[in-house]
This record gives sequence, structure tokens and C-alpha cells, in this order.
Amino acid sequence: MAQEIVKGDEGVVLTEEIGFVRLITLNEPRRLNVITSDMVALLAKFLEKWEKDDTAALIIFKGSGRAFSAGGDLKTFYNGRMSKDPCVEVVYRMYWLCYHIHTHKKTLVALVDGISMGGGASFVVPMKFSVVTEKTVFATPEASVGFHTDCGFSYMLSRLQGHLGEFLGLTGARLNGKELVATGLATHFVPSEKLPELEKRLIGLNSGEENAVKPIIDELSITSQIDENSVLNNARFAVIDECFSKDSVEEIILSLEVEASKEGNGWIIPFLKSLKRSSPTSLKIILQSIREGRKQSLAECLKKEFRITMNILRTMISGDVYEGIRAFTIDKDNAPKWEPLNLEAVNIDKITEVFRPFKEDLELKIPNEEDRRWQGKYEGSSYANSV
Repeated sequence: MAQEIVKGDEGVVLTEEIGFVRLITLNEPRRLNVITSDMVALLAKFLEKWEKDDTAALIIFKGSGRAFSAGGDLKTFYNGRMSKDPCVEVVYRMYWLCYHIHTHKKTLVALVDGISMGGGASFVVPMKFSVVTEKTVFATPEASVGFHTDCGFSYMLSRLQGHLGEFLGLTGARLNGKELVATGLATHFVPSEKLPELEKRLIGLNSGEENAVKPIIDELSITSQIDENSVLNNARFAVIDECFSKDSVEEIILSLEVEASKEGNGWIIPFLKSLKRSSPTSLKIILQSIREGRKQSLAECLKKEFRITMNILRTMISGDVYEGIRAFTIDKDNAPKWEPLNLEAVNIDKITEVFRPFKEDLELKIPNEEDRRWQGKYEGSSYANSV
């Protein structure tokens, strides 16, 4: 008997129910599937519904067009900047959604055949199976727009080998599909042309059992070595690990400048430029958040990030987030005027205030349940075998 297919068209989110399989497609291709308040609400609704549905066993996520998701809708933040509590509802829902993806009881699979950045990548990395291709591009570029590494990334980046998490969070460096698998930020590399076959076979499996899903993905995935010029190769990673182990952003930059002056280390210069172009306030917040994340649970990281997000949007310490959005998204002059302009002028007491817990009734309220994929899995991993 043919399986019944139930399709849902919610505009920004498309769904299909096929037997025990549920398929979600982010459907804003012209906007690179940016995460809007409507999208967050719909994704939360479907994930909650299917977690309680005994006929739903496997949930597959993908994006339409050339992106999985380019991240949050920055214009929403900008347009709400004059509100007393800017975007608090959508931010709260987004953090709950991130928590739900980390802890969902059903098997989640992401098929990522394009851009996956910031908040968009926060949907991908926690899933039990995150499949990437040669077209996948990952980054956490929040410092460049005056924001911080949010949506659980102080938890996930802090669990990468050595100080790679600080490097990615502070510089916004991009990783390709091969590098994502090498770091553990993705689980499988499948050639782009094979994704339709993988999706078809997963749907045909009509099961969510991990020991049934994994062999199918394994069969179509390939073992791929990272490129010789990757930041993960042994020599370059050693430099990154040493430089980004320093106690402060100022010391990190100084260490990078020393290394960049050495013969053969020109590859460092773009990352140095990125650091020097980014919001000094954001850099300080990001470094502290990732460092704290190493000792925090998933729930603690999400609660902390919620506080930071709301305090940044309330301009507690600086208006850099709105200046960054203006410069790169609204006016597009690519010339943000950060306040303050340099790292030395950032008020450390104000940084401390950004992290301070809210009153209990204003905190993000999520259970202290552990995530299903990330708990300790990649700590101490090595990239050496991938080079």
C-alpha cells in the first residue's frame, strides 16, 4: 500500500508527513532562509507536536535554495530597537527552540547543502545526524555586527578541541563541509548530488531507529581529507590554539601579530583584520561567554546567552548591535562606528553587568536536561587523522 503523504504549506515553513517520517523545509530562499519570528513559532509548533506523536519517528530538516539558513533576521532587531523590551518574545521562543532541538526525543537529521551561519547553524549542529556537502559554508560571524555567539554556541564552541571555539567565535572564520566533519560540528559528509538519494532512502526507511538511520547515511557518505591550507591542519591549528589560549582579546591579537610576522604565516592576516574590524565590546563578551561555557551545562549556557542577548538589545553597554546592523544590512556602507572604538576603552564592569543573572521571573525558564549529541562527545578529539 502506498504511503499517505500529508503536506503543509505555512509559507516560510513547508512540511510533509510520510508514514513515520516528518520533513521540514525552511522556505525563504530569496532571503537565504533567515530565521523570522514566524519561522521560529512554526518550527516550535511542529517539533512539539511531533515529539508527542507516536507516528512520528524521524524528522528531516533542509533548506530551500542555496542556503539552509543564513541566521537570524537582523532587520527584526533593528526595527524593534526603540521598544522598551526589544524582541523579547521572539528571542525567548528562539532559545526554547534551540533547547528543544538539543534535547528532542525523536531522531533529527539535517541535510545542509549551502549556507549555515549563526542562528541557522544552531539548528544543524545539535542534531543527531547533521549531513553536510561540498557546498556547505559555516560561520558564527556575530562579532562583525556587534552581537555575540548565541543560540547555544557558547556551549558548542567551547567543547571543540583546544581553543578552536574562541577562534571561530571571535573571527567569524568560515568552515567548509569537510572541516565541519573534522571538528565534530557535523556528523557526515555526503556529495551534494547524492542528497536527493539520501533523502529518498531515509523516507523509504519509514523508521527513526538510530541503528537503522545511521547505516544509510554511512553508506552514502564519504571520508574526505581537509585541504592542505585548512586552519585545521597540524601546523596552522597549533598556531591558532596557542594564540587563542591567551587570557584577553588584546593578548590574542598581539600573539597573532607576532605569528603573522613570521615567514609563511600570511594566512593569519585576514583573521587579524577581521578581529580589528569587529566590535571591541562584542569581542570581549564573546571571549568571556565561550570561556564560561566550558564549565556550564547546556541549560546554563542558554540562560546566560539569553541574558546577554537581551542586555545587548537593550543597549545596556553599547549600541554596537544596531550600528552593525545599520552598516551591513540597512545602509550597507560597511563602515560601522563602534562605541567604544578600541578594546582598551571597553568598560570591564559593564561587561560583568551584561552577564549578571536577571530576577527569577525574568530568566529563561528551561529544564536542566542534557543534550542528546554533544555531551562530552567531541572533547579531546583530534583533527590529525583528517589532514
